[in-house]
Amino acid sequence: MSPLLLPQQRNKLKSEDVATVAGGASLGPGINMESYPEGSASRPNLTNCTAPPSSSLQVVQITEEMAVLVVVLSLLTLLTALINAAVIIAICTTKKLHLPANYLICSLAVTDFLVALLVMPISILYITMKTWSLGQVVCDLWLSVDMTCCTCSILHLCVIALDRYWAITKAIEYARKRSARRAAFMVGMVWVISVFISIPPLFWRQRSSSGSFQQCIIEHRHLGYTIYSTLGAFYIPMTIILILYYRIYNAAKTLYQKRGSSRHLSSRSIGSQNSVDHCRVSHTFCVSELSNSDPTLATDKLNTTIRIPSFETDMDGQDEKNQICTSRERKAARILGLILGAFIICWLPFFLKEVLVGLQMVQPSPLISDFLTWLGYINSLINPLLYTSFNDDFKLAFKKLLKRKEHA
Repeated sequence: MSPLLLPQQRNKLKSEDVATVAGGASLGPGINMESYPEGSASRPNLTNCTAPPSSSLQVVQITEEMAVLVVVLSLLTLLTALINAAVIIAICTTKKLHLPANYLICSLAVTDFLVALLVMPISILYITMKTWSLGQVVCDLWLSVDMTCCTCSILHLCVIALDRYWAITKAIEYARKRSARRAAFMVGMVWVISVFISIPPLFWRQRSSSGSFQQCIIEHRHLGYTIYSTLGAFYIPMTIILILYYRIYNAAKTLYQKRGSSRHLSSRSIGSQNSVDHCRVSHTFCVSELSNSDPTLATDKLNTTIRIPSFETDMDGQDEKNQICTSRERKAARILGLILGAFIICWLPFFLKEVLVGLQMVQPSPLISDFLTWLGYINSLINPLLYTSFNDDFKLAFKKLLKRKEHA
């Protein structure tokens, strides 16, 4: 309990306190402002005196913009996870979709789901905080998982294109080799290549000894690795995909031309050979849209569904079939265009930026870097839509899943 003070003493103490606070030297007689330990409960609260009203309004405005950005990115992440999870569940629970081509699509969905689960949420946190606060170990793990999963997603598109190319150019032969074991081997090779591309930076990333680790970004100090990683993760797969889809469409056009010329031939053997070619194209672009998960190919049931028509087939019916297949060929071409267009638009800007930064030709702002990175992430949302939405079997499987949820 403090002793009582006389009125003269109290007035003297008050005048001294007011003078020292106004001068900024101390908060009481003999007490310096620096003597208060930081974070101490006894430290006076001078918050109301430190910031002008205009700066507080600016902070509120920036917070609102950041909140909108976080909501948008969170919705993209949630949609990516849900759609890829729906593809995985549909393939696993629908026997009609248990085909080798669908196993590749399922593996692609798993990879894109991992991007939504392990990569995108941490990126949102990093963008929101504007500084890295999870430590260097988590940073190394996050960058490695990011590079591995994104590279693996791109390589899956390359493997799917290769599978389609073999299915049209070596229809009967490849139909016998197209098995779940072969699909598993292709998926395993994709993951091995992805790991070998993403692991090297772990060996030369600098460890911070001071403990102040505020940035978590891909380093571009090694030009050789930048070229190696961008070639392996994007430029070589993109070249392969473009070549394969070009050859797929070109082979289909050639076979259609052979089919059209068979009308004017009278030889039964030549007509039968062209009929076989016609069936191959039909199963590539027409039947696939009805009975196979692959929007451009359907050769899994080739041996059981091909029926070679006789040369005396009714020409009116044949013309009608030709028109149907021609329209479906155009539809398949549009699907190929969507697949290639989405892939290139999403990933080409990011990898161009990586090469230019590695060559020290540009130094983009964090805003541009984040935008290009998320443009690539969005490809994980587009992939399941493009590879499943054009197929009736997947549509039926999705409808069954929705009905189950409604009943549940």
